[in-house]
Amino acid sequence: MFQEVDKRLGRISVLVNNAGIVDLAARLDEMSAERINRMFAINVTGSFLCAREAVKRMSKRHGGPGGSIVNISSVAARIGAPAMYVDYAASKAAIDTLTLGLSKEVGPEGIRVNAVRPGVIHTEIHASSGDPERADRIGKGAPLERAGEPEEIARAILWLASDEASYVSGAILDVSGGR
Repeated sequence: MFQEVDKRLGRISVLVNNAGIVDLAARLDEMSAERINRMFAINVTGSFLCAREAVKRMSKRHGGPGGSIVNISSVAARIGAPAMYVDYAASKAAIDTLTLGLSKEVGPEGIRVNAVRPGVIHTEIHASSGDPERADRIGKGAPLERAGEPEEIARAILWLASDEASYVSGAILDVSGGR
């Protein structure tokens, strides 16, 4: 993928790591090893591999100009998502740790690394978990009394990737309606 981007678009300056799947709500003792492995392969390993390739292209150590990586985590990393998606929550907690560690590792090389941690957002991920009404139901319990919209997450990502956030690195920004 990165070789194709290099060929068609040139050197990248921003990576948004937005991998994320869930499965049907379940307790940990009901989850198969296959489910857990799939969750981590997509939500964690994919983000690590994309970040690796971005660093190779952005890092001043590798002749790049620097850049910005914005990882997408989830409020689930903070709350644990018990009896529903503890595997998803754990995978997003790994993204938080990637964000913190990588920001320190590549900051001296001109790369800022941050994360956005969305709360419940109106996206198709809820339908894929077998609960298409989940966003509205859970969103009502947030202090802002609603689920968020994808555009609200996009604006946070754009800010973190922009020069306006030039002194922000290692930050995890909750965009969650106060949840």
